[in-house]
Amino acid sequence: MTITPGRTAHSVEERRSGEPAPRRRRLSPASATLLLLVAPSVILLVLINAYPLVYGAFQSVHDGSLISTGDFVGLSNFTDTLTSPAFWKAVRFTLIFTIVGVFGSWGVGLGLALLLRTRIPARGIFKVLLLLPWVVPIVVSSTAWNFLVATPESPIPRLATALGFGTPLFLANPLLAQITVCVFKVWVSFPFMMMMTSASLASVPDTVYEASSMDGASKWQQFVHITLPMISRSTYISWILMIIFCVNDFPTIFLLTGGGPVDATTSVLVLSYRTVFQNFQVGPGVSIAFIMTFTLIIVSVLLYRQIRKAAHT
Repeated sequence: MTITPGRTAHSVEERRSGEPAPRRRRLSPASATLLLLVAPSVILLVLINAYPLVYGAFQSVHDGSLISTGDFVGLSNFTDTLTSPAFWKAVRFTLIFTIVGVFGSWGVGLGLALLLRTRIPARGIFKVLLLLPWVVPIVVSSTAWNFLVATPESPIPRLATALGFGTPLFLANPLLAQITVCVFKVWVSFPFMMMMTSASLASVPDTVYEASSMDGASKWQQFVHITLPMISRSTYISWILMIIFCVNDFPTIFLLTGGGPVDATTSVLVLSYRTVFQNFQVGPGVSIAFIMTFTLIIVSVLLYRQIRKAAHT
């Protein structure tokens, strides 16, 4: 069939199918105005975030310092980092710190959120007090914890001595320092998890629990088969956020232990900071940060898939 002048391919398709061909959606004036208003902010955000990213990638392939770019070394900074024992020691502690921080704070937050759903005296005041570890600046919290555990004369070591446990050096013993930092992270993070879980629990209708009770379900069965599945989407989101918070947490570790003793509490971020600003090796330090970023992206994508699955169940 030949297409005569004045006819388009769409008109031919209309005649064949007997239905009008789909029209292209045009941008409405209101949408165009909205895009014009949003465009400057979007462009500014892209430039603000893109420049450090591009410049950091440029530095990661050079052997420079804080005042000079140095020579081009390709991917040797990344290979040196991945073969460094100090890096893998930092990865090990970061993994422990993240797992304890995420699931420890989630467990405490979930338990307190369930407790706050019951009728307890002065529930409002209790809820405000539970938010204090998250609201108080991290400098104040770390100073308070240093006062409690830093020296043999601190209150908690003296209490341990009085109970016959010797004189534990919480910030001088590598294992005790790791435990202290992880517990401190749970302490400052559980209010966030509590708020996230409380918001998701509020969306669960009481009729579901009433119906399950009539069917003979126990409290534990309700928790496993109703509560956890219905708040799973919010749980995965809170896990993603808390993983990012833990991996990128610099002040919690640095203010409490400085990464010591003997690098026992040195995370990947603290190692990157030391490499750049104490050893003045910008290329290796930035390569550590990029490896950490790529890992976070992969973990976030995997958990985001779980969120999508939970949304369709």
